[in-house]
Amino acid sequence: MTGQKWIECDPKDTREGFRMNISGKEKNLTVGFSFIQGFYWMSFAAIMGFSSLYLLDNGFSNTEIGIIIAIAGIISAVLQPLLASYADKPESMSLKNMILGLSGIQLLLGIMLFLSYQKLLVFTGVFYGCLVTILQLMLPLINSLGMESLNQGKKLNFGLARGMGSAAYAIAAYALGIFVADLGARFVPISILAAYSVFLVSLLCLFPFEKAEKKNGESVKKSSGSPIAFLHRYKRFGIVLVGCILVYISHVLLNNFTFQIVESKGGGSPEMGFAMALASLIELPTLFLFSFMLKKVRCDIWFRISGIFFMLKSLGTLLAPTIPVFYGVQVFQLMGWALITVSSVYYVNAIMDQQDAIKGQAYMTMTYTIGSVVAAFLGGALIDLAGVNAMLLFATVCAALGMMIMLLAAEKAEEIPE
Repeated sequence: MTGQKWIECDPKDTREGFRMNISGKEKNLTVGFSFIQGFYWMSFAAIMGFSSLYLLDNGFSNTEIGIIIAIAGIISAVLQPLLASYADKPESMSLKNMILGLSGIQLLLGIMLFLSYQKLLVFTGVFYGCLVTILQLMLPLINSLGMESLNQGKKLNFGLARGMGSAAYAIAAYALGIFVADLGARFVPISILAAYSVFLVSLLCLFPFEKAEKKNGESVKKSSGSPIAFLHRYKRFGIVLVGCILVYISHVLLNNFTFQIVESKGGGSPEMGFAMALASLIELPTLFLFSFMLKKVRCDIWFRISGIFFMLKSLGTLLAPTIPVFYGVQVFQLMGWALITVSSVYYVNAIMDQQDAIKGQAYMTMTYTIGSVVAAFLGGALIDLAGVNAMLLFATVCAALGMMIMLLAAEKAEEIPE
């Protein structure tokens, strides 16, 4: 390649002999990855944040909506490791091409959802369920796209880019609330189409990516194909996954039933909206500064600390007697959800062999999916049977158990590029 020189990076930093282009000044990929994260999380706000509103407007009941979202989550949980197993194979297509293909399907589903609005109830439910499934399938691939770029020695501030995703989510959720109020629920598929259109352009034009390849003669470890083989190879990681499922059950219970929680403490819709916005804003410092934090403390320690703060938030929510105290409890979001969002990605990347890295990200993402499904099935039933405090007590117990597992089972991570 004219004008370019390739050398081997230090194996301690890049592992498995990844190569780095040192032709002059290395391009910083943070801006491009920020666009990818931003528009992915905008689509997340539209698809997940407005699922109930859109489906209710199309004639679905609350029970039917819960079933659609739960089934989509179950399918996604099954497909995530299967897709990741394929992505980890040397002969598979690149992560970038896989994400492009899935986002193209999302565009087609958005068009079909727009055309079937208030006309074909069954098809609307199927299209929406497919949107939710693929949305969840894309996340571990996007995370792996960033991590593989870091492993290749590229300049990328993953935490800053992920923080831009959270900021974009907050902006999209606020803007969608205004537009949907003025234009109706049909604006939801329009917003999905807009988000994925810009997402595709960002991925194609702003994020150069090449699949890492082995050099001639370099040995390739066999990938852990089946879930049994994978969990046998990474025994402690399998235990950690159980802890993550438990803290995510707690997290989703608090998020999905925020309105009921706020009502039990004397508030209403305005207080719910403010609490959600406050929690989103509190996340940003951790996400933006995580690259700096990694220079001070290993990612596995940050990962363990996040479990403590999930428990503190659940316990604080349970004990908060008034709305102002409930607002104060949102500060635990800073080192809970925000911290696990980035630290878990680095943690998985650091403890996995190269051939299992994407699969590891998929299993970690799958824990959130499973937590969401369990919370969706149990949360409403607990509130109906025993009240909001019973649900919060259950959430706190789950968070405490998850915290203990994460503290004891998480293993020391090797240093990786930031």
